[in-house]
Amino acid sequence: MKKIFALALCAVMMLSVLAGCGGKSDAPADNTPAQNEPAATPDAAPAPEAGGTIGVCIYQFTDAFMTTYRNALQEILEGKGYTVTVVDGANDQAKQNEQINTFITQGVDALIINPVMTSAADQIISTVQAAGIPTVLINREPSAEQMAVYDKLVYVGCDAAQSGTFQGELILETPNGGDINGDGKVSYIMVQGDPENIDAQLRTEYSVKALTDAGVEVEQLNLTRGDWMRERGQEIVANDLAQFGAQVEVVFCNNDDMAIGALQSIQAAGRKVNEDIYLVGVDALDAALNEVSNGNMTGTVLNDAVGQATAAVEQMEALLGGKTFAAGEQSVYVDYVKVTPDNVADFMG
Repeated sequence: MKKIFALALCAVMMLSVLAGCGGKSDAPADNTPAQNEPAATPDAAPAPEAGGTIGVCIYQFTDAFMTTYRNALQEILEGKGYTVTVVDGANDQAKQNEQINTFITQGVDALIINPVMTSAADQIISTVQAAGIPTVLINREPSAEQMAVYDKLVYVGCDAAQSGTFQGELILETPNGGDINGDGKVSYIMVQGDPENIDAQLRTEYSVKALTDAGVEVEQLNLTRGDWMRERGQEIVANDLAQFGAQVEVVFCNNDDMAIGALQSIQAAGRKVNEDIYLVGVDALDAALNEVSNGNMTGTVLNDAVGQATAAVEQMEALLGGKTFAAGEQSVYVDYVKVTPDNVADFMG
């Protein structure tokens, strides 16, 4: 009986071994993908866990819009658990170049850069590419050709041509289409930001183009560089009103800070916005929203700082997760929005 039991046990053990061997040879290993399963792509790469270090370079802390933007960036990044250092380029490209190199030496995981000068994009891109640092450029857009050399680079911003178009449309939507004195043309002055900056160039061009595309005759009385600064807007418009007087029907400003300065000079000259002169800006700063609400600005254009900051962080995390960008697909845009007395309450508070 013991002999029979031993033989039976041996047979059972042999069957178990055969079954185990058969299962291993017939089924693929757990880590072998099925033949019809697509390979993973960089787009599908997961975002990294929080805790990385991020360097943020801002062209100038005194810029009112970029103050809102950088504060939103810092809040979003720190809320996600990143260690963030934000530095002020003080409108000095050489200084910003040093800051970028310092961040690279410190071994940051990613960079978010608001260039001092778009003409310096080649040098900035070459530097971050050599270091292999995932980089998001914000607010000042290089050309597609410049960005195409590095696939771990993306630009997040708004289409500046759209903001200029919206400024022109704000004038077209006034009761007289901007022709206050009824002489058949719109006479304007243009307070430009930095003419080297692509946003300033496109806002300047497309604000007027919106009028001419609508068949409106225009007359440029003056165009002066205001460097995005309130005091320069005030100075320029004071001089232009003294020179051209009632000829000035429209004041275009490339940003709200200059428009607020312009308003001070308009009021000092005894002019009344929306009665004998029109005034438009871009950014929808709180101060400008208040003036639109009070009837002291014809309108402004929302440059969505929080929306752009959110998109910049999303793209940064995609890069950190392994995403790369093909040439021609490296710009991510957030829409502008026209702000008028009719909808300004939606943007206040």
